[in-house]
Amino acid sequence: MSDQNLQPVFQIQRVYLKDLSLEQPNSPAIFLEQEAPSIEVTLDVAAEPLAEGIFESTVTVTVTAKVKDKVAFLVEAKQAGIFEARNIPADQMDPLLGIGCPNIIYPYLRSNVADAISRAGFPPIHLTEINFEAFYQQRLANIAEQAKLAEEAGNTDAAATTH
Repeated sequence: MSDQNLQPVFQIQRVYLKDLSLEQPNSPAIFLEQEAPSIEVTLDVAAEPLAEGIFESTVTVTVTAKVKDKVAFLVEAKQAGIFEARNIPADQMDPLLGIGCPNIIYPYLRSNVADAISRAGFPPIHLTEINFEAFYQQRLANIAEQAKLAEEAGNTDAAATTH
């Protein structure tokens, strides 16, 4: 094998809008409300292998706008990308898929969400920039915490059955 075949490869194959839904359960009455809506945003990232060296990375966001207790609109969007990643050291692959790929996809998602909201008749909501490295670290910490809690629960169960 030549050195050329061992060079790290990272390429965007495609970026696409995988899913988009918009609900306006209280329209048109909600347009008559004078109060500014409260906005709630949830975000998630995921990655999965599609083939050898080919991965799909997704960023999913849900934006809920409420006026008092009524939903003005609810937007759920999933932006995805297909990436080629070969000869990447194993310890760098998870951060690449959990940080690098979402950083590439997210601007497309922001644009699509703002467009959907404005097309629904509302002022566009521009999602804030996301520090996907901090998001990734927080997710790792949550996974570690869940594992620790599961282990403690397992030890409690084992202790309870031995007495």
